[in-house]
Amino acid sequence: MFKSLNAGAAALAVLLAGAFAVLPTHAQTNNSVDALQQLLKANTSGQSSFTQTVTSAPKADGTKPRAKVSEGTFAFSRPGRFRFDYTAPFAQSLVADGTTMWIYDPDLAQVTASDQAAALGNTPAALITSTADLSALQAHYTLDSLPPSQGLQWVKATPKQADGTLKWVMLGFDASHVAALVMLDQFGQTSDMRFTDFKPLHASTAEVFGFVPPPGVDLIRQ
Repeated sequence: MFKSLNAGAAALAVLLAGAFAVLPTHAQTNNSVDALQQLLKANTSGQSSFTQTVTSAPKADGTKPRAKVSEGTFAFSRPGRFRFDYTAPFAQSLVADGTTMWIYDPDLAQVTASDQAAALGNTPAALITSTADLSALQAHYTLDSLPPSQGLQWVKATPKQADGTLKWVMLGFDASHVAALVMLDQFGQTSDMRFTDFKPLHASTAEVFGFVPPPGVDLIRQ
């Protein structure tokens, strides 16, 4: 998710926006899908730091492409609000305010605004950020509990229709918070996001998720 940041692909990452919450210790279970359900019923807002590693599919000659690493901060407030602020290797912001999806590129002095519902569609982001349970997500995705790995519980979400850009999403979490989100698209590109320093969201939703295009930028509405 660099200069060619795709709003739909980025938005898939906010499967976390509904599930990224403190999981009470008593909620631990051998069934990670059940644990995910309990996450949705826990805290409905928060913020963290993240590191994202994007790796393209191997080349035809078998050469492994170089991974691209970016980092920044993430915040969410369910239902329907989240933002990613990339700080390295360059600045870029993705903000969903509940109505509009904003993508701001300071280097290009450009803001793209899209209808949030149309931009997200039936992605995990749209379905989980708008509900307190898994019913909407399960209508479009098959959820499977995976064996524990890397000290985390894992849930895999596979689209029931295979004609989209996403092949699967894996969500990893421990007894305190969501720590990992791994996605594979139909082009063989993998995005691996790791979340640290989870904190409550103390500021108001208007302050965090309100977005006004800065003066002088080009505004593109889609």
